[in-house]
Amino acid sequence: MSESIKSVSKRKKSCVNCGAELTYEPGTDLITCDYCGHKEQIEHKEQPFQEIELLPFLEQLGSQSHSTELSLLDCKSCGATQHVEESYKTLQCVYCASPLQIDELYREEWIQPGALIPFQINQGKAHLIFKNWVNKLWWAPNNLKKASLSPENTKGLYLPYWTFDAQLQAGYTGMRGDYYYVTKTVGSGENKRQVRERRTDWSPAAGNVSGFIDDTLVKATKKQQSQIPEQVARWDLKQLTNFDSRFLAGYVTEKYTISLKEGHIVSNKRAEEICRNWIRRDIGGDTQKISSVNMSLDDETFKHILLPVYISSYYYNSKQYHFYVNGQTGKIHGSRPYSFWKIFFAVVCALIVLTVIIVVSSQVQ
Repeated sequence: MSESIKSVSKRKKSCVNCGAELTYEPGTDLITCDYCGHKEQIEHKEQPFQEIELLPFLEQLGSQSHSTELSLLDCKSCGATQHVEESYKTLQCVYCASPLQIDELYREEWIQPGALIPFQINQGKAHLIFKNWVNKLWWAPNNLKKASLSPENTKGLYLPYWTFDAQLQAGYTGMRGDYYYVTKTVGSGENKRQVRERRTDWSPAAGNVSGFIDDTLVKATKKQQSQIPEQVARWDLKQLTNFDSRFLAGYVTEKYTISLKEGHIVSNKRAEEICRNWIRRDIGGDTQKISSVNMSLDDETFKHILLPVYISSYYYNSKQYHFYVNGQTGKIHGSRPYSFWKIFFAVVCALIVLTVIIVVSSQVQ
């Protein structure tokens, strides 16, 4: 698989009444025709999410079980790759807005998502959040404020993640440290004084810990634009729902570029961190030393899930800036340019005001 981003473009659903495009209506279970107003219900599946057994899947990955084929196009400008429905005549890249060439389409397999969090806020609200954020920026270029006026610059995107579940067991040895304090006399003569000194009483510790690790979340993309800031990349996974392609209607969906095997390695490292935290809590005391850990993971399962975010990008002095709005919570974060001239004139004005104050003060005296 190539290292470029793999993205599924807007899924186009046709209205049974007029043939126009249907789009998912955020925060609802409906896909709606913007032309005639026809609505279709997305029925929730009663069965729980399918947790796929991890080890058998990795061993039989060549069989492409739980996989489907999709069409892809590469963006010549930024390297992003997007899936395009055949009915599309033209399409712009979700990241840089460059046109994609429909005649360069090719096909590739992907593991079908098992669950997703549908968008809870629509493009209009996301754009308003972005616009209000831009208006509050000090020293922002005027062109940035103009760019924020167009809702077309704010695009909805489903991002791919892996989640991993496992039953963890571990035996350990270590040391438990309990603090105690002694009083010491330091100095001599007039400088003699008593101080309390903290010491640690160490005792050997050993034992076992076990527990269930639920939904270890691992991002599934490598491209820089896909690295969502921590302030935005926080979703309530309790709102996950069974995957239905109708939730994707009208939105772009990115394909993973971090493989399931790579994601599993990351989740194992997270499991080791969780295990050590459990061990420290089990040892108790004021501080701990862990000498050895024998950890195992059983009943490992995984899901491929999609999480919603809005992206707005802007070029200033040949540099691209990205802004992100969480499609579930509305949290926003992004990088921003500064206007040299605004700062320059502000400094000049401040110097003029300071000079006037000094002159007036000297004349008064």
